[in-house]
Amino acid sequence: MSASDAAARVTIREHRIPTPGSRPYICAPGPDGRLWFCESGTARIGCLDPGSGAFEEFALPTPDSTPIGIIAGAEGALWFTENTGNKVGRITTQGAITEYPVLTPASGPNGIVLGPDGNVWFSQTDAGQVARVTPDGEVTEFARGFTRGCRPLSPVARDGALWFSEAAASQVARVGLDGTVTEFPIPSPDSQPRAMAVHPDGSIWFVETSANALGRIDAAGRITEHPVPIPDASLRGVTVTPDGELWFTANAANRIGRMAPDGTMLGSYAIPTSGCGARCIATMPDGRLFFTGYDAGIIGEVVREGA
Repeated sequence: MSASDAAARVTIREHRIPTPGSRPYICAPGPDGRLWFCESGTARIGCLDPGSGAFEEFALPTPDSTPIGIIAGAEGALWFTENTGNKVGRITTQGAITEYPVLTPASGPNGIVLGPDGNVWFSQTDAGQVARVTPDGEVTEFARGFTRGCRPLSPVARDGALWFSEAAASQVARVGLDGTVTEFPIPSPDSQPRAMAVHPDGSIWFVETSANALGRIDAAGRITEHPVPIPDASLRGVTVTPDGELWFTANAANRIGRMAPDGTMLGSYAIPTSGCGARCIATMPDGRLFFTGYDAGIIGEVVREGA
């Protein structure tokens, strides 16, 4: 299926994941050039070849583990979180899987990122803390300094540190490699920040699901907010393309949005399948854009003419 906006020369293609009920969540480019994603509904890790459109899926050893976040590591494999399995895992591009239990029970491992130290860091949303895992699977948790009940979610790496959105505290947190936490309040209360992305200018952009805006935090910690003129959008994912534009998912509106780095809205594009449940959106190294359709069980592709 496809939908197009002739004026903007943008087309959305859909690739259906083979396993029913997959509920894809986070997606990320892999070291092999494929798009990798978590199938939260079927406890699998999947990948899509952007060239051929072929899928490959790998069942996790732990059933009903609800994998959520995934990222390429420093050693040529990918790392992922198991939200209800309470584990962090490693998968090679050939599908060999290793799982590592985390220390705090029912901690809700969620977002994940490669840190500047070569380790992988992830949020423990239900425990209100974050953790680090080394390439050999040693897990260290950091709980001090967070606002109680903050529910840290999506991490990114910037300025030699990790940055996390705090969905329940309406804050952005900077976590040093030693675990030192500094929190930055977002001007809009109850804004529910979620996905984050680092811009080439050094700023971090994030979605504000409840405030219907994109936020930006600069190197000095100053936050500005840019309203998104899509009613009741329920923003979930955001990514930055090589030209510096912001692309984001509007879950409830069933659209993909596009914003300039000065906050100017450049357009939005309807997703062909209604009620798709758009979540994460990711930029491949060649600039191609893909997103997950949680409710529809699809991987969407945003095709930009001339890109």
